[in-house]
Amino acid sequence: MNYNFFVKSNITFGRGAVEKLPELLKSYKLKNVMIVYDSGVKAAGIAGKVLEQAEKAGVNITIFDGVIPNPTNEIVERAAVTAKEAEIDGFVAVGGGSSIDTAKAINVLMTNPGKISDYAGMDMVKNPCLPLIAIPTTAGTSSEITNVSALIDTEKVIKYVVIDNKIVASDVIADPEFTRTAPPGVTAATGMDAITHAVESYISNMATPLSEYHSLKGLQILYKNVEKAVKNGSDMEAREQMMLGCIITGFGFSNANLGLVHGIAHTLSAHFGLAHGMANAAVLPYVMEYNAKSCPEKMTELAKAIGLPVTGNMDEDKYLLANELKMLTGKLGIRTLSEQGIQKKDFDMLAEDVLKEPVLGFNPRQNITKEDVTAILEKAF
Repeated sequence: MNYNFFVKSNITFGRGAVEKLPELLKSYKLKNVMIVYDSGVKAAGIAGKVLEQAEKAGVNITIFDGVIPNPTNEIVERAAVTAKEAEIDGFVAVGGGSSIDTAKAINVLMTNPGKISDYAGMDMVKNPCLPLIAIPTTAGTSSEITNVSALIDTEKVIKYVVIDNKIVASDVIADPEFTRTAPPGVTAATGMDAITHAVESYISNMATPLSEYHSLKGLQILYKNVEKAVKNGSDMEAREQMMLGCIITGFGFSNANLGLVHGIAHTLSAHFGLAHGMANAAVLPYVMEYNAKSCPEKMTELAKAIGLPVTGNMDEDKYLLANELKMLTGKLGIRTLSEQGIQKKDFDMLAEDVLKEPVLGFNPRQNITKEDVTAILEKAF
């Protein structure tokens, strides 16, 4: 049997890696660069450090600092107009998944006609994109190395994805120092987002031995370090390991795709604006409990990978990971759905929309029903 495994980005990893930016910008012979980030990155002083390095390359800089959590069509298309007016020939994205996903989507519209929603789905982008250098400031989404941009369509009230190898960042500057200022809540939510990616991609029905290796290794690194990073944000060894685990996991899930956890999280974010990582974390243990019946061997392997004591009785062992995730989310202060403002009266509507999510096609347990989703929401409530 043949397996495909796609990796594109060049990665500069380690403390002080941002100093590589001028060299990269010069290597592409860029003249007009758009730097994309949000207000939080600016307030933390990270944007200033990146701008200082970019200026050393002698390029004209246009700033787009209007990134919002769960970026929308409108934000992307407005920024694309600005980019075209400035004759932008390359991008630098600084921040978490929202900033990097926004930059990817703007980049699509620089070389492809129409609206960004025209490119929803897989392999819909026709023309190659411009150079994009991604500088992550969280260890969670893996957007810096994936072929995915997740966006909100405010008219249809759905969260959708553009998945295409053409949108992957050309280069990644992964500097763990840029995660130091992330508060405990953000560190916990993004860390659990990365763990979700590792677990879901490992049990995906699209997984291959090549993707499984990265998903498993990423999980081991993330599980070992997430509590340390949340408890002490200045623990730079833990911060560095979280960023490393996030990137390794990204290689796995960008090839194997995700499943029901993300289907639920996308719907929660579209309707109620929940932060992606927090939405994932709230339902992750209960989806893993649900999926265990369809992939007991893989669930047991995940448990073994992080050192959980297996008994040899697969009927019990397949639930070890789900139970551990319940305890971990509690330790990290992950909020339940009720604590995030979701009400039980919304479950029916949410469950119906979850079933429309394309990502469910990669989930190991198929024939998911509305009642199944409602039961998961009840447990996560």
